[in-house]
Amino acid sequence: MSQVFEFPGAEQAAGAPRTLAEMAYTRLRRHIIEGWYPPGTKLRVEHLKDDYGVGAGTLREALTRLVSDALVIAEGQRGFRVTPVSLQDLADLTRLRIHIEVDALRQSVRNGDAQWEQRVRAAFERLSAYEQPISLELLPAWEDCNRVFHEQLISAAASPWTYHMLHILSQHGERYRRLCVGLENSARDVHREHQEIFEAALRRADARAALALEAHISTTLTQLQQVPPERSPLR
Repeated sequence: MSQVFEFPGAEQAAGAPRTLAEMAYTRLRRHIIEGWYPPGTKLRVEHLKDDYGVGAGTLREALTRLVSDALVIAEGQRGFRVTPVSLQDLADLTRLRIHIEVDALRQSVRNGDAQWEQRVRAAFERLSAYEQPISLELLPAWEDCNRVFHEQLISAAASPWTYHMLHILSQHGERYRRLCVGLENSARDVHREHQEIFEAALRRADARAALALEAHISTTLTQLQQVPPERSPLR
């Protein structure tokens, strides 16, 4: 039987937050990722504590956790602000994700058993229901299914540390996708990309699956590099 790991804290994230600080952290993290607070925005505790219905100390605790996620920058006595974005940062995130996730996928394809195949197939079927085509209204549901599909692909090999690092990278990847909705080449067929990875993985063609995953991860960066500077939200 292939061993299944979960992200540290994944079970907690799936349910309702258990404390006020957890609630504020979860909501604020989601709002940053979804672009409610644009990159570089000053996060003023005195304003946000009322918006999120918590005290100043509780909100600072949530912001400190977001600093650990690299979604927020602490500026000493000047408070907090949303982490800026750039093509250079996206390129770095992309390289790191490829380095970690592609290797994990190759190992998972080699080691996965029948239960792994069932998990991957089920995750792909759920994802497919939301991406033919992807709609803005269903984007949050698609993001959840996309994350689960990628998790299950590597679930026969990945360690808790691998999951933890990819979880952080996936949050930043979603943030970049949200910022760039409508800018990427509309001809991109994300479902076809996922299907190519899925089919190669179930054929146990680990080299082909790895190449397909690397191309899939790289495409957003490649397309955004081709966007004219005046149209790009990245600098």
